[in-house]
Amino acid sequence: MQLLSSRTFRAAVAGAAALGLFLTGCTAEPEFSYQPPSQVDGPLPDDTVTAMEAAITNALAASGASGAVVGVWAPWSGSWVAGLGTQTPGGDEEISTDMSFRIADMTRLMTCDVLYGLADDGVVDLDDPVPDHVSGVADMKDITLLDLCNSTSGVGSSEATAQAAWLTTPERVWAPLELAAYGLGAPRTTPKTTYTNSDAGYLLLGLALERASGRTASELIAEYVTQPLGLSATSLPSPAPAPPSDGPVMNGHYLTPVEGGYDCAAPVDITTLSSSTGYTDSGVVSTIEDLGRYAQAEAAQKLRTKDEPNRFGAPLPQGPQAPSWLQATGGALLVGSMVGQAGWTPGYQTSAFSDPETGFTVAVSLNNSTTGATTAMYLAWELAAIASKVPAAAGETAPEFGLPFTAEQYHQAITDSAVACVAPPAA
Repeated sequence: MQLLSSRTFRAAVAGAAALGLFLTGCTAEPEFSYQPPSQVDGPLPDDTVTAMEAAITNALAASGASGAVVGVWAPWSGSWVAGLGTQTPGGDEEISTDMSFRIADMTRLMTCDVLYGLADDGVVDLDDPVPDHVSGVADMKDITLLDLCNSTSGVGSSEATAQAAWLTTPERVWAPLELAAYGLGAPRTTPKTTYTNSDAGYLLLGLALERASGRTASELIAEYVTQPLGLSATSLPSPAPAPPSDGPVMNGHYLTPVEGGYDCAAPVDITTLSSSTGYTDSGVVSTIEDLGRYAQAEAAQKLRTKDEPNRFGAPLPQGPQAPSWLQATGGALLVGSMVGQAGWTPGYQTSAFSDPETGFTVAVSLNNSTTGATTAMYLAWELAAIASKVPAAAGETAPEFGLPFTAEQYHQAITDSAVACVAPPAA
């Protein structure tokens, strides 16, 4: 299988030309085509798959998840796409690769894609002050749309305040500004100089882009992201409470805290949820094949119609204690040479990264959000460390490609971060 093999138009009529060779807008935007890296059509070596299966088994146990979907594409060697585990602990319904799930903070990348697309089309300017497009935020007159995308606005996060409501009232429909208000009211950092993990910033950015364009965030993501890349299983759903799709779905869960840990035997199902919980920060749904396709094109910035500015050209440290190879900008985490994201939304934790030079791509989603984004992110890194060393298939040449960490390092990190499973007190 070759990632990103389909083509489509960026305009609303895109679906009619999904098999075309060129991407062409309905307005006077430049024509461009995307040729993905040549992908060996074959499986990865058995010993590599065995090692990756062991990594996923460890991650499932550590996170309290019962199942996962994963995709690994090494263009010079082969690919592996698999569903592992079951919908519920001890259940008999197996996870399959066609199941939809919520992609959490991968949505941030798509929201920034829309920002750059609208900027390239002259609808907005990256340096537009936020109050030009969003009312009620006059104190952000020195903060730009680009600051929101780069998470350098200084605005805090809504997650800590809203999390309990997300879990107990998943059917609630949130107004973006209402949800962002929790982050706006949190302590702020100095803008433009420091990366802050701000979900509120991406909520504000989505709202600004809607108001500037006169289109919904769902329509914008379709026009600027999913239609151009032929991602037929990827969308920002309507806010009405629903499972991730009408088709096969990987059910999402979280664990209930009990004294001393969590009740791992009885996860709470939260598959049905309003996408407004995440909106343009974490509301998009997808499948593992689509997510891998998106991550590969995104890392190489193939959706851009202009070369400047360089979206990932000026990253900042991801945090004060982060290793030097972990940086952030443009809605992305930069992990050595790889570009991607990791995050959680009620029921799911998802991560995907790709190397823009080689096309090497890893994507994973777990069906339990209790450990936040930690397990999925560490698992993606562990899988990347394992699969990046695969030998070249016959007639191919393995690239000079390395990562600044080892599989053993993040296997242990996952083990060390495991939830404590305890029996609930007797009734």
